[in-house]
Formats: sequence, C-alpha cells, structure tokens
Amino acid sequence: MKEFLSKKGIEYQEFDVAKDEKARNEMFEKSGQMAVPQVLVGNEIVVGFDKNKLERLLH
Repeated sequence: MKEFLSKKGIEYQEFDVAKDEKARNEMFEKSGQMAVPQVLVGNEIVVGFDKNKLERLLH
C-alpha cells in the first residue's frame, strides 16, 4: 500500500494500529473491521489492497 501511494505521489498518514489503541478503535468504528491495511479516500474506506478500487477513487 505504501509503495503504491508513494509511486502515485500521494501523501498519507500511517498509524500502527497494533501499538496505537486509539487509532485501532477509530479504525474499527469507521470500518467495522480489524483487517489491515485500511485507507480512507474521501469518505470511502478501502479495506485491503484493492488496486482497482484505489485507482478509481484517486482519479
């Protein structure tokens, strides 16, 4: 995910949900899932590395 976003020139903020309980709780509240990675693009959450969906949302 990080490589994909970096190659696209997209800035992002990374949270280590294994260590950051607040970030983990917020992630679960927003998505209802504990799976990682998760990316918030606008108002849409992408769970896992779904390249096609990311391409669509980022353009």
